[in-house]
Amino acid sequence: MSLDIQSLDIQCEELSDARWAELLPLLQQCQVVRLDDCGLTEARCKDISSALRVNPALAELNLRSNELGDVGVHCVLQGLQTPSCKIQKLSLQNCCLTGAGCGVLSSTLRTLPTLQELHLSDNLLGDAGLQLLCEGLLDPQCRLEKLQAKPDFKELTVSNNDINEAGVRVLCQGLKDSPCQLEALKLESCGVTSDNCRDLCGIVASKASLRELALGSNKLGDVGMAELCPGLLHPSSRLRTLWIWECGITAKGCGDLCRVLRAKESLKELSLAGNELGDEGARLLCETLLEPGCQLESLWVKSCSFTAACCSHFSSVLAQNRFLLELQISNNRLEDAGVRELCQGLGQPGSVLRVLWLADCDVSDSSCSSLAATLLANHSLRELDLSNNCLGDAGILQLVESVRQPGCLLEQLVLYDIYWSEEMEDRLQALEKDKPSLRVIS
Repeated sequence: MSLDIQSLDIQCEELSDARWAELLPLLQQCQVVRLDDCGLTEARCKDISSALRVNPALAELNLRSNELGDVGVHCVLQGLQTPSCKIQKLSLQNCCLTGAGCGVLSSTLRTLPTLQELHLSDNLLGDAGLQLLCEGLLDPQCRLEKLQAKPDFKELTVSNNDINEAGVRVLCQGLKDSPCQLEALKLESCGVTSDNCRDLCGIVASKASLRELALGSNKLGDVGMAELCPGLLHPSSRLRTLWIWECGITAKGCGDLCRVLRAKESLKELSLAGNELGDEGARLLCETLLEPGCQLESLWVKSCSFTAACCSHFSSVLAQNRFLLELQISNNRLEDAGVRELCQGLGQPGSVLRVLWLADCDVSDSSCSSLAATLLANHSLRELDLSNNCLGDAGILQLVESVRQPGCLLEQLVLYDIYWSEEMEDRLQALEKDKPSLRVIS
């Protein structure tokens, strides 16, 4: 729990009646109230409503991950219906809100001119609920900056809602017709299809303000990537972040995406995690990462069916690329041979990588001599994750001997789900004590 005179911030705490009685006076005076996953239900909402009515200082209210339901949310919103209310940010993610509760929420948007952000992810709003919200958003009194259809609207997050192909098409048409300066569009797990990618292509091409596009966990496939890429290649596109994890993309779709990477220096963050790219996809990506027009800084390719055969390509990238700072390549069968290849690249003087995830890559103790030598030779790497690999005392000891040296600049070594002896545990604890700049996380 975090508490000062301006803020009440509690997370993941079941609040007893006595504890609740202690907190109620604070709800009446704090500028920021965050009660995240605190077991709140409809019954507590009457108390919250009464407290909010007498709190003119309230600027932010976060009740996410509490089972408030439509009735509870209605009750909370009634507490905000006072002339003195100046709330700017309201978070009701995962609060069991349904479409039936959106009518009251829509009315609230009309009567709270100070409200700038409204967060509603992970609620079963349905088509009817979204329509009600849009009616409120279109009201001239609504000043919301983070939702839909306003000239100053900048972010739209509809993730984890089954709006499906028809809903995405209507949404894209609305965005295309809107003068809003959209900066972030998040449609993860929304039933987006390959046919929708033509609609999304139009949004990416027409919204020069768009910086982030999140489409993870949708069935886009290679056909969808082919439809989307012309929008990404449009001269006005300045996208910085593209999340297309678990989208059914293969090496073929990866080839289309590589055209974008070569042409767009603005693209800095890319997640392709959970796509069956294979070693051929890895080769295409790595060849592109060596092109001067590609300035990607963060690449997530976890669970992409890579093997040791592709690691020579990644090694070249690690040795020669001057922009890539973060590589998430966990849960690929790289094995010891592949990791040794990566170490050759990391050991080169020009390597700039700062974060490397190698969790669950079938790595054993026999790789640790190469990793240990690399940690001394490399001066850019700050975080290394080797979690869930078959390492034992012998391998960990080699890493410890390198990490303890003053010349090793590693700041975080992550070793979840690795088992060692009590003696090795003592060594690790002593290492952290002797080198305060280092954290060993296990």
